[in-house]
Amino acid sequence: MSAALKAIHTHAWDFWLARASVLAIVALQMLMINDLTIGPRWFAPTIEIALLLPLSIATAWTQMSVREASTHDHWRLIARTRYLIRLLALFMTAVITFINFDALMQLIHALLLGQATKVGQTLLLDALNIWVTNVVIFGLWFWSIDRGGPASHGVIDSCRCDFLFPHMTMNTPEAEGWRPGFIDYLYLAFTNATAFSPTDTLPLSRRAKLLMMFESLISLLTIALVAARAVNILA
Repeated sequence: MSAALKAIHTHAWDFWLARASVLAIVALQMLMINDLTIGPRWFAPTIEIALLLPLSIATAWTQMSVREASTHDHWRLIARTRYLIRLLALFMTAVITFINFDALMQLIHALLLGQATKVGQTLLLDALNIWVTNVVIFGLWFWSIDRGGPASHGVIDSCRCDFLFPHMTMNTPEAEGWRPGFIDYLYLAFTNATAFSPTDTLPLSRRAKLLMMFESLISLLTIALVAARAVNILA
């Protein structure tokens, strides 16, 4: 179990970075200028916080439990708990994705129908808000699916990779045993949203390719349509 314990502790902080990124999304939603939310402005953040709290508690419990795990049954309980954590995390990410995509669709609808009554500056700010939120969301998606998700690290021996990072092709001591962390996936989401295509990291699985296509689509709509129309309003 020592190898499993080492693998879990290696990326323990990634869980909290991911939880903090959800709080960042909540803050971005509260800072939305125009009324582009589902229901009242507090509705979507409340749902996300309600999903985030049990995730954070369960994550803290598993991290404390691995220090005391000594029997096979105990490790099975930890593995089952981490699997449930992953399912809830994927559900929360799907909810946030839907909320952000709906905000984009509402903004595009208002622009196309000429219903946007706010000045161009607020449209630009909301477009930037949606774009940044999109990057963080897909950073969460990529982190959650690759190699069975972070909850399987050290618990399930899985070598299935959804992404090929440059480190994985290097034959150096520094690259030996290297595993991507949350920051690596956030960087992947950022480069995909700006270049609309893979840069130094390649998608290997079909689900990874579909996710990258969807992120690029949202980014393209935000930059090419919404931002361009807002600039026209400023002119």
